[in-house]
Order: sequence, then structure tokens, then C-alpha cells
Amino acid sequence: MKKEEIKTNHAPAAIGPYSQAVRAGRFIFLSGQIPIEPSTGEIASGGAGAQTRQVLRNLQSVLEAAGGTLNNIVKTTVYLKDISNLQEMNSAYAEFFKAPYPARATIEAARLPKNVEIEIEAVAVVGEK
Repeated sequence: MKKEEIKTNHAPAAIGPYSQAVRAGRFIFLSGQIPIEPSTGEIASGGAGAQTRQVLRNLQSVLEAAGGTLNNIVKTTVYLKDISNLQEMNSAYAEFFKAPYPARATIEAARLPKNVEIEIEAVAVVGEK
């Protein structure tokens, strides 16, 4: 199966040897996004809720470059710096998804890149059945 890099300037560029996303068939594997505002390169201000919103906007931009939307996401993995921020993250997360919600795992991580509050990676399915 051929794999294709997905890349957009509307989301933060990869900061290492990886792609923003990779398409393999109908599957889009989205690398973890942190709450960097692409226009400024700065970390989104605010707590876990504000950072969750920025992360999801970044994922949305990458998916749009692949011809999809957040509705195409079937699985997310959420990494939280502090699991006590779960409710705040959930409230912001719910603004972006509707039922049926993606499957999800949420993990407390000892440390995230640039010391942010959250990182989210995702898998989406785009295209005809």
C-alpha cells in the first residue's frame, strides 16, 4: 500500500523527522498536535481548555488538507500533563465532536513537548466506502 504525506501551512510544522499526517488508503494517521498557534508559533494562552481547542483546530487544519473534517476521526489519543484537567479538556473536546464520538484513550504524561498541557493524536477515515 502506498503512503502519502499530508502537509499544510495552516497547522504547526513538524519539529522532527515525522509528518503532520500520513494517508494509507482511506486511513489518515495524524501525528500528535500540541497547542501551537500556527500564525505566531506561540503556545496558546490559557489552561487545558484553551489549549485543547487550539490542538483540535490544528488537527482540523491537517485533516482539511487531506480532504476530511473532524467528523472523519474514528480514534484519538489524548495526552494530558495533569489528569486532574480531564473535565476541562472534556468540555472543550465536546465542542468539536458530536455523536457518534471517536473512540479515545486519555493518558497522563509526565512531560509533553514545550511543557504544554495537552497533545492529541488521531486516526481518521476519509473517502468512499
